[in-house]
Amino acid sequence: MAKSDNIYTGDGTVDINKKPANKEKTGNWKACSFILVNECFERLAYYGMGANLVNYLGERLDQGNVAASNNVMNWSGTCYFTPLIGAFVADTYLGRYWTTAIFSIIYLSGMTLLTLSSSIPGLKPWCDGDVCHPTQGQVAVFFVALYLIALGSGGIKPCVSSFGADQFDETDEVERKKKRSFYNWFYFSINMGGLVASSVLVWIQMNVGWDWGFGIPTAAMAVSIVFFCAGSRTYRLQKPGGSPLTRICQVIVASFRKFNVKVPTDQSLLYETDGNESIRGSRKLEHTDKLKFFDKAAVVAQNDYVGESLNSWSLCTVTQVEELKSVIGLLPVWATGIVFAAVFSQMNSTFVLQGNTMDQHMGPNFKIPSASLSLFNNLGVIFCAPFYDKITVPFARKFTGNERGFTTLQRMGIGLVLSIFAMLSAGILEVVRLQIVQENNYYDLESIPVSIFWQVPEYLLVGCAQVFTLVGQTEFFYDQAPDAMRSMCSAFSLTSLALGSYLSTVLVTVTKITTRDGNGWIPDNLNKGHLDYFFWLLAILSMLNFIVYLWIARSYTYKKVAEQ
Repeated sequence: MAKSDNIYTGDGTVDINKKPANKEKTGNWKACSFILVNECFERLAYYGMGANLVNYLGERLDQGNVAASNNVMNWSGTCYFTPLIGAFVADTYLGRYWTTAIFSIIYLSGMTLLTLSSSIPGLKPWCDGDVCHPTQGQVAVFFVALYLIALGSGGIKPCVSSFGADQFDETDEVERKKKRSFYNWFYFSINMGGLVASSVLVWIQMNVGWDWGFGIPTAAMAVSIVFFCAGSRTYRLQKPGGSPLTRICQVIVASFRKFNVKVPTDQSLLYETDGNESIRGSRKLEHTDKLKFFDKAAVVAQNDYVGESLNSWSLCTVTQVEELKSVIGLLPVWATGIVFAAVFSQMNSTFVLQGNTMDQHMGPNFKIPSASLSLFNNLGVIFCAPFYDKITVPFARKFTGNERGFTTLQRMGIGLVLSIFAMLSAGILEVVRLQIVQENNYYDLESIPVSIFWQVPEYLLVGCAQVFTLVGQTEFFYDQAPDAMRSMCSAFSLTSLALGSYLSTVLVTVTKITTRDGNGWIPDNLNKGHLDYFFWLLAILSMLNFIVYLWIARSYTYKKVAEQ
């Protein structure tokens, strides 16, 4: 290859001016630094308003524990479903850069409205001491703001992580190795923002006021947009490849139209275009022997052409068929993330409710808000991510021979095990807490004399589980997704978090059938309930989920890109 050819990336990326991306001037950690800072401030905004949301709903909107917990989990679930919208727009029309920029403005609009709803007379509820009286209109404005944020974050979530990974050329061995570290540092920056949110901002909300508590995250979101735009000239942009849903539907339709067609044993007879790309912005994929029925879509037949034009609903390329196979192969792995997500969602709901019943004092004069305990989750990630990247991976590499230390599937499995221990830790603490309540007749105390810092292990375990499962899941779906479907597959992986939140909502709601004399597993007075039973239930589900995951992981076949 001529030296002049080496100055440009080999993965088809372009710069902000739509010219081939110059390796010296674009991409790598120079571009990623803007993305990481942007993500840090965006997560500060998100967790700054979300970490303590269950308490706002209880204090200002006068909701009980079950209603507040369910509303938080429903909103959190929606935040992980809306990425499908952003991903479709990115992969089909705008690309990841412009989708992130546009949805960030929607996000900021929601944050601004949320701040106004908590600070402007007429929009914020009137309170008589500790009792607030929200009107239906005030509640409506609050939830409109909340779901604007869900829409805005949905456009960002599937794009930013993939956009960061796009800054490293997959065809360049040196850059490909650098990309292995990107996801660890991406989650590190997320949790740096979360650390400030769960400590400083939660304290401000509980001790200074919700107007400042929501206003500061809004300002952080504005700062994140500024940083993202500031790095525009350094970014590498992947060209959108057209609608991935249309391509998938074409393969399915073509396969059934050729239901009686026999697939040739010589795979070279299957249809594929000339050149390096059969889909814009995507490398070709090697043919695989799995799900052979869909190979029928790539069998050339006489009626595949209308005149001289190819009927794309009758004949598809091998790469297009392999796209569909890749997505189907991801489904079982994706499904095992749902129970893990249910565990993850407890940090902003039942963990906070559990902390509300415990002694929150640090010394005689300082009281730590229960939602601030999530900072230990952030600390778990902040310390675990660099440790994994710099120590665990090199050590494991000596034994496994894998350049990543562990495969992404092995990494995710370790996190699933840690999530089981997180639920066991929460359950054991609740058993001890209820025993103290019973022995001392503390049923009517708002907080019993048990330090809230006994919750630290459950938060740390969830944080370490994130480094393995969520980081591994993000990397796995980016790597295994076809090039032109990476935003969509990243969004698809996030829907497991959405379904996990909804699953948690269902489980909390179902616990109402345990109600006896007004008290069930999760009553308004947790001293008269059995929150430990709920934690045991999640621990059992997590164990069963891990067993299923082992079977799925053993049978998974990794994607192979065709040689250029």
